Amino acid sequence: MKRRDCLCSTGVLEHIVEPADLKELRPCCLQKLADEIRTFLIEKISRTGGHIASNLGVVELTIALHTVFSSPKDKLVWDVGHQTYVHKILTGRKDELVNIRQMGGISGFPKISESIYDSFNTGHSSTSLSAALGMARARDLLGEDHHVVAIIGDGALTGGMAYEALNDAGNCKTNLIVILNDNGMSISKNVGGMSRYLSRIRTEPIYFKVRDDFQTLMEKIPAIGKSANKVLHRVKGSIKCLLLPGMLFEELGFRYYGPLDGHNIPQMQEVMKKVKSMKGPVLIHVSTKKGCGYTPAEEKPQQYHGITPFDVETGKVKKLSNGSFSNVFGHKLVDLANKNKKIVAITAAMPEGTGLEPFSQRFPNRFFDVGIAEQHAVTMAAGMATKGLKPVVAIYSSFFQRAYDQIIHDVSLMNLNVTFGIDRAGVVGEDGETHQGIYDIALFSTLPNITLITPADYDELEKMLEYAIEQDGPVAIRYPRGQGRRGLIPQMPFIPGKAVRLTEGLDATIAVTGHMLQKVLEAVKLLHEKGINCEVLYYRFIRPFDVDTLVQSVCKTGQLMTVEDHIITGGFGSIALSKLNEHDVHVPCEIAAFPDEPIEHGEPKQLYEKYGLEPAGLANRLMNRLSTGKKFRRTI
Repeated sequence: MKRRDCLCSTGVLEHIVEPADLKELRPCCLQKLADEIRTFLIEKISRTGGHIASNLGVVELTIALHTVFSSPKDKLVWDVGHQTYVHKILTGRKDELVNIRQMGGISGFPKISESIYDSFNTGHSSTSLSAALGMARARDLLGEDHHVVAIIGDGALTGGMAYEALNDAGNCKTNLIVILNDNGMSISKNVGGMSRYLSRIRTEPIYFKVRDDFQTLMEKIPAIGKSANKVLHRVKGSIKCLLLPGMLFEELGFRYYGPLDGHNIPQMQEVMKKVKSMKGPVLIHVSTKKGCGYTPAEEKPQQYHGITPFDVETGKVKKLSNGSFSNVFGHKLVDLANKNKKIVAITAAMPEGTGLEPFSQRFPNRFFDVGIAEQHAVTMAAGMATKGLKPVVAIYSSFFQRAYDQIIHDVSLMNLNVTFGIDRAGVVGEDGETHQGIYDIALFSTLPNITLITPADYDELEKMLEYAIEQDGPVAIRYPRGQGRRGLIPQMPFIPGKAVRLTEGLDATIAVTGHMLQKVLEAVKLLHEKGINCEVLYYRFIRPFDVDTLVQSVCKTGQLMTVEDHIITGGFGSIALSKLNEHDVHVPCEIAAFPDEPIEHGEPKQLYEKYGLEPAGLANRLMNRLSTGKKFRRTI
């Protein structure tokens, strides 16, 4: 291919429209391109917020991939996918980066509906190897000729699904290339035996010399008798396992190359070109630095994993948080653990995000970060509960989906006292459809023995955590991302299983759960100005469900609206109608919830407005319902 003239003295990035343009660049221009991409990323993401540290770490790696492989013919499958901003820049979406993660803009993750260069939708970790192996096997069955490359981080490699795929891929001998991007981090610092193993490979110089000298040494051992040769073969294998880097992957059936400098483009290109012609599975281990090229992100990679808009010069975020449900949850748990030595806290690679960092510092021996392993976290908690401990498992709502079987089989059916902190319940905003926590009510409310509760404010959350710890069976507490408040409702007794009547009214009943109460109370004021008086029922408990209070109210008002931050199918409103039906009460009902479809990315306020879940939208929905003139009927 004809090379362009050298662009180093001018600008390189402006000439890149698609990956094929990279192949025309002179080698000397590639590092210049990397530097320009870093500057571009920092400037754009400082305005929108986003995943900056992980993307700064993969600039050279992404360039090397697109210069060696030919996307979209060759399939690149990114694990988690939050590190694909550079990939998006190089695949024709540079000008759209200004709106990344904004409503109507491009996604912060790979999305097949967005670009032909995105091979697979990702947002959760540890899926890339399985997806890539599936693509490789499909390629072989269809008689196609292209490469399949999975790019997985060492954080995602702590997920059990990744090991299942490694085991299968190494055994089947299908042509598959795995890039292990090793930066020692997921969102928080990585934990566990695999992390220590990779760290040894990265940091101990003896491995490099042993790797280079081993084959020469073995060749000098003379050939001897048949039986002795078998012994020697076993000895060689033992020495390799003890000394050579990557032998874990070799034993699984992969050819291992590395560790390579993940910021050295020529070195990575050389190895990638070499493995393209190899048969069977290959793993290339590259070592990168999260936040590379931007000092604040290098020094605080956890803070800059996912960050709000920030000042480029100082690195300071432009809008400081004034607390959150997660922080209140974490601090209250510390208070309770001071009084109860049986309380332990568990999370899956999210100590900061779930508010458990104070607990980990105060009680290091009672805190367990298991890595990206939600299934293991839940069943380990169950094991602890059988011995009389009080485990509290705090995980994001969208990630609890990954442990559905364990919640049923290992906690629910045995009625064990495990407390589930369902963080980020409801819409989370800019991370989009893979992260929206809008399925957890349907997940938890159908399971035997589990109590499901959801707070309206910080005071309620603290009461619920106290209540959960005191129970004998499992309790799940769902609470939203971001800020709340105190004192939303008057101080009143916390009666398990009972709804709270907050206002009296004759025109309609509004049953609401969780933090949506604040929006409902504002909507009720708007309705009152229109001469419509509503009776508001606040449901702390979704399971068990207080149907008696609801029946009394709708028999009086004749109209019902339920409000929740969950998908309409299987949510709070569906439960309410099912319970009323059991009592032969049939009432016109407006279920204010998210529709039965993927909810895109955008600021939470924008999403609530779009789906009629802000106060004005709720008021309009109820007025439209009342305008039909239909009333309830009760079957006798």
